[in-house]
Amino acid sequence: MNGDSERRFTRGLVEVRAAGDSRTIGGYAAKFNTLSRNLGGFVERIDPGFFAKSEGDGWPRVMARYNHDNNMLLGTTRGKTLRLQTDGTGLDYSVDVPAARDDVYELVQRGDVSESSFAFFTFEDDWAMTDDGFPVRTLLSGQLVDVAPVNDPAYLDTSTGLRSLAEKVGAELAEVRAAAEADELKRFLGPPAPTNIPPTGQGDTHPVMAVRRRRAEMNLRRTL
Repeated sequence: MNGDSERRFTRGLVEVRAAGDSRTIGGYAAKFNTLSRNLGGFVERIDPGFFAKSEGDGWPRVMARYNHDNNMLLGTTRGKTLRLQTDGTGLDYSVDVPAARDDVYELVQRGDVSESSFAFFTFEDDWAMTDDGFPVRTLLSGQLVDVAPVNDPAYLDTSTGLRSLAEKVGAELAEVRAAAEADELKRFLGPPAPTNIPPTGQGDTHPVMAVRRRRAEMNLRRTL
């Protein structure tokens, strides 16, 4: 597992899901099989099996925090005030906002806060090229830390991803960072390989087996 947590945001809307005493908000914190925007020389996609271990363990110690702020706790899986599930689209969350955070509920209700984010550790990833010849990092397995409605989704820290690529290809991190800044990461990855990423879908019925199968397919493509 990489030592530093990472954060990504989704274009999926966070919305009010129940009013009254429950004050529930939610949305998709992550979406599967969707290429991200340019993260600084590469794009990312999330494999449907990425959260399989966290989900299989019962989502241990996952929190919902406004803007990922420890002082703005909204709910936890431990307290059953945060509920998580994966489906063919991605990772969906619902959180019962406490009375002390009525301002967050109101901001979501008014549409001032409309996007979500999630923080995670990566256990395993893979690097390849898109059909258009652009570097793509696939997040294969990891651990969920938190989900968050955010009002500033611009925060991106890709240093952990670049460190992963440097380790994979046996290059110096400084060299990989310089290549990313110059949009030249593809020189570390070779020719593009077909990805066949469906725009949506139901994912795989057994995420862990799906990860193993995709890994075997990726290894096979490299030997051809």
